[in-house]
Amino acid sequence: MPLVNVLVNGRAYTVACDEGEEDHVRDLGQFLDKRVRELSGSVGSVGDSRLLLMAGLVIADELSEALAKLHERETELQALKSGEAKAAEELQIKENRAAEAVEDAASMLEAIAVRLEHA
Repeated sequence: MPLVNVLVNGRAYTVACDEGEEDHVRDLGQFLDKRVRELSGSVGSVGDSRLLLMAGLVIADELSEALAKLHERETELQALKSGEAKAAEELQIKENRAAEAVEDAASMLEAIAVRLEHA
């Protein structure tokens, strides 16, 4: 199992990860480091544990908001798909009615043609 060095707020941490995930873990570490540094600048001097906890909570809050927005968009998409299916069904009904009307008109024209031939 590969080990990756991650630097967060000036401290090095060694993290194990799956094969091939090294770059992704480094990117996540940089993301966390950025958030920790932003928090550190705004809250002042607090312990590393508290700072990491606060960064984790901020990130969890952002994730929660993103998941809520994703759920909202999925609901909207489902409603649009449902509306699309309903519109397609209504269109099919109208097409069937139009086809029946054309068939009826064709039948009437045939009947008139037959009457004209015998007249």
